[in-house]
Amino acid sequence: MKGPAPVIARADLVAWAASQRAAGLRIVFTNGCFDVIHRGHVEYLAEAAAAGDILIVAINSDASVGELKGPGRPIVEEKDRCAVLSHLRPVAAITIFAEPTPLQVIELIQPDVLVKGDEYRESEIVGAELVRSLGGEVIRIAMREGRSTTSIIEAIRRLP
Repeated sequence: MKGPAPVIARADLVAWAASQRAAGLRIVFTNGCFDVIHRGHVEYLAEAAAAGDILIVAINSDASVGELKGPGRPIVEEKDRCAVLSHLRPVAAITIFAEPTPLQVIELIQPDVLVKGDEYRESEIVGAELVRSLGGEVIRIAMREGRSTTSIIEAIRRLP
């Protein structure tokens, strides 16, 4: 049984990625808020991980989730989101980014595979052009109908 996946600091990402490549591993990258982790997230991460040897997940910092999702978000703070993600089998490593997009992280890691949900057109996927220019591939994964943090929050709000 594997232990929890490490949370990699920004300063260590280049060395981490180099060590994975030196071991002959194909690096898969995805990113998101992962606030209130649910079945859709878990299935998405499993499918993403299957596209290579190791999956690194970049999560939005608390501040950037608030900027993207609005007041009251995130529901779950970043250290707890990292802790939960670190115990999911598909996840090999995690990093946190505070910028509006994960482009800087993608530039550092230079993943072999970049994965996003199919709610994004390929032309909208941040880092897609860079990954393809380096010989990598971009994969869009079908999102699970009715499986979203927003729908969970809305259902909770409707409770008596």
